[in-house]
Amino acid sequence: MAALEVPTSSAPPVTTGNTSSQMDSCEGLKCYMVLTEVETKVISSMCFLFGPLTLLENALVLGVITATAMLRQRPSYLFIGSLALADVCASCFFTTSFLSFHLFHHRDGRTAYLFQLGGVTMAFTASVGSLLLTALDRYLCIYQASSYKVLLTRRRALLGLLALWSTTIIISFLPLMGWTCATNFNPPCSRLFPYINKSYLIFWTSFILVVLALILGAYALILWKAHRHVASMSRLQGTTVKGQARMRMDIRLARTFGLILLILIVCWFPVLCFMLADVSVRLTDPQKRVFAFCSVLCLANSSVNPLLYALRCRELRIALLQLLGGLKCQKSMENSSPGLHSGEDNSYTAFSEGDGPVTASTQVNSVSIRVDMPYMNAGK
Repeated sequence: MAALEVPTSSAPPVTTGNTSSQMDSCEGLKCYMVLTEVETKVISSMCFLFGPLTLLENALVLGVITATAMLRQRPSYLFIGSLALADVCASCFFTTSFLSFHLFHHRDGRTAYLFQLGGVTMAFTASVGSLLLTALDRYLCIYQASSYKVLLTRRRALLGLLALWSTTIIISFLPLMGWTCATNFNPPCSRLFPYINKSYLIFWTSFILVVLALILGAYALILWKAHRHVASMSRLQGTTVKGQARMRMDIRLARTFGLILLILIVCWFPVLCFMLADVSVRLTDPQKRVFAFCSVLCLANSSVNPLLYALRCRELRIALLQLLGGLKCQKSMENSSPGLHSGEDNSYTAFSEGDGPVTASTQVNSVSIRVDMPYMNAGK
């Protein structure tokens, strides 16, 4: 929802002689067309940059997970795949809707607008929800390491994703189902989103804030556990090389999670603040222009997510390289022997060339999927 100022083509309200009605008039929906020509070009350039980049990155992650049988069995990669799918939707819905109005000045009807806004809301809500599932997955990796595989099975992960997307779709399309305003802009309607009731805006913003708070809490507990482990290791006399390596890993873990939290706050906090302000005060045109720029930060967050959550995973990088290597090898075989067809299974597992099988405990870093047992013993 943190994305659109897309208007509708309904007729402007009839104005009376009083000053209040004249102030609330929105002839030609100009009250939503607040961007100057220069600002329109700048934001459009940002959309043209982040939109295709987000689409390509997340489509690549989805393709690797879909093509790799081993990754499809892991709950952690199912959550990452859900995040990538949500960000693909965000790149499509946000970019096309935003540019359609601000750059090409298309004016859709009430139903079409609410459907577009619902698509943007669904994409960003599912993205944040997938981040929550990923954070909870990593929390279980550390605090329930011994029973992690029992607690989080593939079936439970799929049920969690089904619940997430079902809830997201229902919440996102509530305005299309009737939770809306009778007018375009008059109270209790939002001045950022036509037809959107302020009560719905409060509901959605509060929901996102709760989800973000849970994400921050999960990562805070993970960082606290890592800090306890580092403190425990520093008290040991004659620390082994393995212990030193583990300590360095914990420091990298803290830095990575700190970066995740910083990006999450920078990208989402400004937009949510403007939405809360829209409920309580009358936003001016300059404030609406700032909101338009802040909205693009949500799309930028979707372009950064693959780098933070997917491509940092060593197993996924190995699968990507093997997938590219397999395609290259297959093309080479077709060129050299066009009459032969391979009957081998096309699935990929985490193998490195010449080294045989690579187990999860040696290939997956602590940031992405699995945490070794020393985390469980850090406080003992």
